[in-house]
Amino acid sequence: MIEHIVLFQFKPDASPESLSAVVSRLRELKGKIPQILALSCGENFCDRAQGFTHGLIARFQDSASLQAYQDHPAHQEVVQTLIKPIAVNILAMDYAIPGDGE
Repeated sequence: MIEHIVLFQFKPDASPESLSAVVSRLRELKGKIPQILALSCGENFCDRAQGFTHGLIARFQDSASLQAYQDHPAHQEVVQTLIKPIAVNILAMDYAIPGDGE
């Protein structure tokens, strides 16, 4: 299994509506991309996030499933039309869950 973690830092002038749209559309990817086994996304509420305001965690069966997700047109549409125009910084990390042979 693969865990995919993404942290987002958005422009200070990004509207609440655009931030809400990012979260909603990311959550909707679970129903559109069959390789996603689990997905959660939300807004940070702690003071340790170093400017990152939103996060996403998704789980995939293997690296090929993660790649299929990253290339999927529904994912690319959210990234290109909603995230990139308002993002300042994006931090992503992927790791294999121990014991799953990845």
